[in-house]
Amino acid sequence: MITGASGGVGTYAVQMAKLQGAEVTGVCSTAKMDLVRSLGADHVVDYTKQHFTESGERYDALIDLYGNPSLSDCRRVLKPRGTLVFIGGTGGKWFMGVDRWIRGLLMAPFLRLKVRPLIHKDSHEDLVAIRELIDTGQVRPVLDRTFPLAEVADAIRFVREGRALGQIVITVGGS
Repeated sequence: MITGASGGVGTYAVQMAKLQGAEVTGVCSTAKMDLVRSLGADHVVDYTKQHFTESGERYDALIDLYGNPSLSDCRRVLKPRGTLVFIGGTGGKWFMGVDRWIRGLLMAPFLRLKVRPLIHKDSHEDLVAIRELIDTGQVRPVLDRTFPLAEVADAIRFVREGRALGQIVITVGGS
């Protein structure tokens, strides 16, 4: 299961999980369900109509890109010894959600979960690998729209309001 499946990272997560042979369930809003399906998701949960814990399904892994689910909600949808992956720094009260990661790591043994915060540093090799996947059509970037640098505040608002489908681009300079 991937929460935030229609966002900038989520669109890649869905595609990369499918490339690895996973059966993918994406969580997103009604307006974004077709996009998530088009990226390869086998199942889509519309969080505006149903909480992701209500399906009764249990998963081997939950990739949380959104930061909203409580640890108990995550535990409810994961199989025993399932893996919870936190990506990004949302959902906590402290600096960039680090407190949520710490709580998850401390509680994992009691919840019978594996908790893995994903902290990644880009490398040249990673960028070459993703470019190859894009060039060969195995992964496709999802670009919603562009904003000129002068409208960066509008771009941030657009993303925070949950309106973006995939990535947005900030252009600098001329056309």
